[in-house]
Amino acid sequence: MNVTQTLALSAQSVKNNKLRTSLTILGIVVGIFSIIVIMTIITMLQNSIESGLSQLSKNTFQIQQHDPTVGGGGHRRDRSRRDITIYEANRLKELLTSAMYVGAEQWQFGRIVKYGNKETNPNIQVAGATTDAMNTNNWLVEEGRSLREIDIENSRNVCILGQDVVDKLFPNINPVGQTVRVDGRPLQVIGVLEREPSLFGQSNDNRIIMPITTWQAMFGKYSHSVNITVMSYGKDDYNDVIESAIGHFRQIRKNTPGEPNDFYIFSNESIIGLVNDITDPIKIGALAVSVIALIAAGVGIMNIMLVSVTERTKEIGIRKAVGARKSDILTQFLIEAIILCVIGGIIGILLGIGIGNFAGSFLNAEKAVPVDWVIIGITLCVVVGIIFGTYPAYKAANLDPIEALRYE
Repeated sequence: MNVTQTLALSAQSVKNNKLRTSLTILGIVVGIFSIIVIMTIITMLQNSIESGLSQLSKNTFQIQQHDPTVGGGGHRRDRSRRDITIYEANRLKELLTSAMYVGAEQWQFGRIVKYGNKETNPNIQVAGATTDAMNTNNWLVEEGRSLREIDIENSRNVCILGQDVVDKLFPNINPVGQTVRVDGRPLQVIGVLEREPSLFGQSNDNRIIMPITTWQAMFGKYSHSVNITVMSYGKDDYNDVIESAIGHFRQIRKNTPGEPNDFYIFSNESIIGLVNDITDPIKIGALAVSVIALIAAGVGIMNIMLVSVTERTKEIGIRKAVGARKSDILTQFLIEAIILCVIGGIIGILLGIGIGNFAGSFLNAEKAVPVDWVIIGITLCVVVGIIFGTYPAYKAANLDPIEALRYE
């Protein structure tokens, strides 16, 4: 009997016993569903975080006063760190010649931008930036122009608008050349930023960018710590640039040998690493639950396959009488077990992806399919089918044909 015939017989047997098939695959469905639904949601969150981290370009990191992921530092000494100043940012730019760009930025949040009798909601992010910061933050200008060094040097009252501000204040006219007001200060619009991906449904386009010197004239030169943004020339020298930046900045900040850094290196990788630290235990837990469910389902498959062997004893005897070999019988029953597991796995995967994406939509996360875990799920199904289908298949293959023909 060739492989095609064996597959056809196995599939026909599965089809002819719909109730038994349904009961058998139910446990597999639950086991695979439990892991795929969780992995789908986690993949959606990770994809949304990675796509939303467009505030930093590739091969870019920031030097900040505190670790932003722990709200100002986990230790008392971290919370008492000195602000990073624009002088220190400029000094690092002079020393860090191995970097492509070294920029500086400062922020104010929750401001209102006005144009005539129109105004935005009080949720606008106001950034003061250098020209290099435009590159390190991947702020691309769609209309008009970007910041220039002369804007920084002369503290010009100019600004670049995010798309949300444009939609609110300039729905029908080109904003370039118009004058808006922030905290009563008139600013001429010189450009409009390209729209950026949102993060969990939160817009990254509700911002306005101005020269950092203009920002400091409005909000105070020493009122907020400066974020320094650094871009390397490529991935290969990225880590070397980080090490050089740490060494130079320790010198600038006068950190003594053996003293910990009084600043924090922040990058897209640090955020992704933090997310992975949170999600990895969840993945392990989901995999453990799934494996336990699959083992329970495998035991059920073995018992039902044993019942199937008993019910089909006479059929097995007839097949052996007409020349079927032990290997043919064993292969058929083993394939039946694998088919049952794979069918259950496919159903569990489809349900997991569908329900996972539905649940993730409430978090405003982008749809996703955890391809690697789909492959793992199918592999687990095949393994379960082989492990728990082997004994029933072996028992069927070793039935005595004469005794089997006599069985009623």
